[in-house]
Amino acid sequence: MTATRSGARLRAEAAKALDQVVVAGRSLDTALADAEQATSAADRPLLRMLCYGSLRFHYRLRGQLGRLLDRPLKKRDSIVESLLVIGLYQLGDTRVPDHAAVSMTVEAVRMLRRPKYAGLVNAVLRNFVRRDIAAQPVTGDEARFNHPDWLITRLRKDWPDDWERILEANDERAPMWLRVNGRHGSATQYLQRLQAAQDDPVPVGERVPFAEHAVKLAAPMPVEALPGFSDGDVSVQDAAAQLAAPWLLAGNGGRVLDACAAPGGKTGHLLELLGPDADVVALDADEDRAGRIRDNLQRLGLHATFVTADASDPDGWWDGQAFDRILLDAPCSATGVIRRHPDIKVLRRDSDIDTLASLQRSILEALWSVLKPGGRLLYVTCSVLAAENEGVVGPFLEAHQDAREDRVLQDYNIRDLMLERRAGFQVLPGTAGMDGFYYAAIDKAARGG
Repeated sequence: MTATRSGARLRAEAAKALDQVVVAGRSLDTALADAEQATSAADRPLLRMLCYGSLRFHYRLRGQLGRLLDRPLKKRDSIVESLLVIGLYQLGDTRVPDHAAVSMTVEAVRMLRRPKYAGLVNAVLRNFVRRDIAAQPVTGDEARFNHPDWLITRLRKDWPDDWERILEANDERAPMWLRVNGRHGSATQYLQRLQAAQDDPVPVGERVPFAEHAVKLAAPMPVEALPGFSDGDVSVQDAAAQLAAPWLLAGNGGRVLDACAAPGGKTGHLLELLGPDADVVALDADEDRAGRIRDNLQRLGLHATFVTADASDPDGWWDGQAFDRILLDAPCSATGVIRRHPDIKVLRRDSDIDTLASLQRSILEALWSVLKPGGRLLYVTCSVLAAENEGVVGPFLEAHQDAREDRVLQDYNIRDLMLERRAGFQVLPGTAGMDGFYYAAIDKAARGG
């Protein structure tokens, strides 16, 4: 296969994946998994870049495309529109030479069995370059801020002083963070080890003062390139997520429940901190996702008790032995991790938020009943929306006389990173390179207290 045909095939597969997300509502991870099967290993990084980038700038690109089309394409030809968006992204946001982007995208439309659109694709892409559309301002809030209107509206309400920087951070590429297994050495030692494995003297990463085991890489790298990854020396986990385990434990362990535990990053961190004899139950409702917890812990050489069940229904899974500590990483809109999962902008709906908040309340209520008096529950989401965060925790605290929020941030170094809310604390996306996470530590009064 010639280079042109190979490049065209790559763009056709990217268009299929993008169309699956935008039209069929599949997650990008799922759509990409199919596309990668039809793509050579050498082409997969470009495939991922085209798909991630086209979704990251979805609303701006669709706005620009609207200026270049005389009329919308027919619904049955949505894949052509997805291909055009791929083409505009190449021309306006990447270093792909214009002539290559145009010629390969035109050839791709033929591979998608839409040859009658070849002339249109060619004209649209060439007009994009000729009219310098990329340099012209876009109109409308969706295109201007590159987010759906409903999310812009919610962020303006919830974060009147910060909503624009949240939107800007969401369009940035997230750094790759590592969590070093403290039982196999310190983060400083691992960073030295990682640097020694590189041929380049340029610093490969850096330590941060607010997460003891965190390393932020200067550039992403495949896990196969991480020394000791297969032996459990290190894991990939955002620094904001690394705050959960030490915050929950705060010097005490006992019997620990990690609810909604998949894919197991926080479970692994809890076990690394507690030691091999820890009593940790990892709970998740999805059998396939629970399998990922097992795989992660097997790589780390750690053990937990696995339960596949609905966290909101303890009668179906609880053995009657109360927990000293509960980590509730609640199902949420994931609006704090959009920069890692840009498909969230397209897939999430305003109506989802109330549904999720209701689920979060039901899980919180259920898990409170299996927490020991004197115990602690850490409520966590990767959302930046008040309805899922303080909107859940605040009413819960008011309704439970035995519940008290611990508003003391144990680690002094995280105070400047946390924004205090009516209940709980928020890390906004992009803060110190971290994802957006919400935390609320809720202590249960001891009997007689």
